[in-house]
Amino acid sequence: MPSRNLEKIYLPDTYYHVYNRGVNKRRIFLDDEDYRVFLNLFKRYLSNEPQFDNKHREYPWLHDDIELLAFCLMPNHFHLLVYQISDKAMTALLRGVCTAYTGYFNKKYARVGHLFQDRFKASMITTDGYLQHISRYIHLNPHEYATWSYSSYAYYTQNKSAEWLQPGKIIELFPSTSAYAEFVADYKDFKDSLDDITSELANS
Repeated sequence: MPSRNLEKIYLPDTYYHVYNRGVNKRRIFLDDEDYRVFLNLFKRYLSNEPQFDNKHREYPWLHDDIELLAFCLMPNHFHLLVYQISDKAMTALLRGVCTAYTGYFNKKYARVGHLFQDRFKASMITTDGYLQHISRYIHLNPHEYATWSYSSYAYYTQNKSAEWLQPGKIIELFPSTSAYAEFVADYKDFKDSLDDITSELANS
């Protein structure tokens, strides 16, 4: 049987949907500061210029090795859409972010041990249609997705930007940002109608 500790190989110049959840499905974000700290870790590794710790040691700089295209943080899990340029960049980014965040979380809440359920999961995306849908799926995780503070939806539909987030590869697949917003809303309405039908059938 193959060892679970064998490092998985991810391809360069490839899109991936990345996700993970809290161990035993526990919450990994308990307040606004937790969400902000997690997002700030992307700035650490993906900024336009290298970042340094308080002893002026340089953090791994992955700006030219991987692009974060979309994200959504939920109370007990997260979703990312990335474009990996170098073959080990995704592993380096997730290891750095999750290790640092676990250290912060355990210190803040006086706990020990793993915070995340397992090593992150990553699904390869090979078509533009799938790429569009995954971005929509990620943004629709919160019920009130349009006003959820901890996703990249506002970076797609409003005049908002961050140097560590690069949504251009998705946005350019649509004629306008409003077209993207309609694309997301149409599926939300469709999903809601399916939920209503399922509920009615269950109660009939």
